Amino acid sequence: MTTIDKNQVGEMVQHQSAEMTAWLNSKALPIWATVGADPGKGECYESIDLATQKPLFVTRRARVVPRQIYSFLEGAKLGWTGQAEDLASGLYKWFLSAYRSDEGYFISSVDVENQVTDQSFDLYNQAFALFAFAQIAGNMPESRQDAEEHASNLLNYLIENYRNPQGGFREANPDKLPLCSNPHMHMFEACLAWEAISADPAWQELSDEIAELALNHYIDPVTGGLREFFELDWSPFKGDNGRVMESGHQFEWAWLLARWGRSRCDAGALIAARRLYDIAWTYGIDETRSVTFMALNDDFSVRDPIARLWGQTEWLKAAIALAETSQGPERDAYLSDILDAANAMRVFFASAPDGLWRDKMSPDGDFEDEPAPASSLYHIVCAISELNRFAAGR
Repeated sequence: MTTIDKNQVGEMVQHQSAEMTAWLNSKALPIWATVGADPGKGECYESIDLATQKPLFVTRRARVVPRQIYSFLEGAKLGWTGQAEDLASGLYKWFLSAYRSDEGYFISSVDVENQVTDQSFDLYNQAFALFAFAQIAGNMPESRQDAEEHASNLLNYLIENYRNPQGGFREANPDKLPLCSNPHMHMFEACLAWEAISADPAWQELSDEIAELALNHYIDPVTGGLREFFELDWSPFKGDNGRVMESGHQFEWAWLLARWGRSRCDAGALIAARRLYDIAWTYGIDETRSVTFMALNDDFSVRDPIARLWGQTEWLKAAIALAETSQGPERDAYLSDILDAANAMRVFFASAPDGLWRDKMSPDGDFEDEPAPASSLYHIVCAISELNRFAAGR
């Protein structure tokens, strides 16, 4: 990892923030707002081909639309001068018309003609719908009431139809296994977004419930690592899949629990966040490639050595969150990690056309030849936003 004079760190963090924000505003957001979206239709695409720099007209997953809504609106806060509100408004209307089911949940995908290709319920998609509604409500006053109503309706639908008596939500009705921590992580993120703009106690109550699920069930009480898959009572899922601990999710939960712990003055959450970070940093980063890779087993042995772009963004966010809660040599270490994580992100940009990225790096350091996925923009924007905020506040 990087070793530098601590007196230089502040300047280097500022430099990284300025460079990455400039790349986002001048390269990434413009191409995703024009090539990666069709502003006239109010729609967006799943990916952009690196060779042709044109969109691929393939099935469009529901989770991508809320992510793009967030990306454009957050980009505007970072200085992007594109038509953020117009894009977000069009995507919001399209999302409601193309993806909302008659039952009240949001379906999984449609094709380029907006014909349903996957009608199924996925808790992950509902979490991102709630997240998108928070972005609309918080950034577009004329649509706030509408977004609040949609969010309230969806939350009530989930409570009525998918509530797990053991806490959180079920994956299906009737039940199917395994239960998953990942959609709850994004539900947690959505609730924190709503907390920031709404006085409705439902969001704080659900935030607290998910945080407690993480602290009491998702996180192994012996090792401090966070699992992915569970039985209906939130005990670890039986068999090999119950051993999965994704490196990027250790970082992402560390970021969320640090935010929640600070807001609640909960020392236990901050301790847990530091331990999650320590696990991912110690066991989930390949020092040869200087990137975090996909997954560990519950004994912290390597399970999946493929490195994905999104994991680097979560490393950066977690390092920032924990730097903000630390002092002295511990803070200096997190500051150094901020630079390492930012550099790891930029590796995925370096060999792609301007504003695009590589998604998967093999164990030997080569990148998979595939289109740039639109879903990554949300991760990138959030990481750069956190870096920008941290650099501005130092």
